[in-house]
Amino acid sequence: MEPMLVVDDEEKIRGLVRMYLEKEGYAVEEAENGRVALEKFRSGSYSLLIVDLMMPDIDGWRVCREVRENSDVPIIILTARGEEFDRVLGFELGADDYLVKPFSTRELVARVKALLRRTQGPARAANDSELAFGPLKIDKERHRVSINDEAITCTPREFDLLYFLAKNRGRVFSREQLMETVWGYDFYGDARTVDTHIKKLREKLDHPQARKMIATVWGVGYKFDPDAQV
Repeated sequence: MEPMLVVDDEEKIRGLVRMYLEKEGYAVEEAENGRVALEKFRSGSYSLLIVDLMMPDIDGWRVCREVRENSDVPIIILTARGEEFDRVLGFELGADDYLVKPFSTRELVARVKALLRRTQGPARAANDSELAFGPLKIDKERHRVSINDEAITCTPREFDLLYFLAKNRGRVFSREQLMETVWGYDFYGDARTVDTHIKKLREKLDHPQARKMIATVWGVGYKFDPDAQV
């Protein structure tokens, strides 16, 4: 497995995160600011990025934006900014998870493991590997979503959410259930996390029929409806 990259201008934070991840057997590299992070990313290959937002020169927002323009590598934002606006913006820029300082190292490790399980886990059985609904195709093995055979770029979390809903088409899931199943840990009360990912998926599925397939069940949650009418 490729190393992880921890990006933070606080040396103590980088060292703490690196120590706990290396205890779990992961290889970890460090970057002290956004500029170094982007230089490393452009010249290397990483399994996951943990990125602080508030850094001098090039901040974490720009790091997430530039990384996501070229890669679907998982990104966890680690920051002191815990306002709802910041969390939502982080997800809109392509982050897969968000942890606010001060944080529990055990929780960070658990989130890293959960995210990697979903992005690097073993392939599904062949009959689950490719799902097709009208113009929409979801290929699990190739990690590819397409509309009329034109590829759609999704973050790892967006892909997992779409695949899970499509595989369980017709079944309604609450936000809590989606967090526990797709994110891999208990729901902490931030419904906007799920809502933001659903919103981004609908925007990316730029086809009237495909967009309608992700249906809102008011007061309950979401379901995938392949027979939705435009």
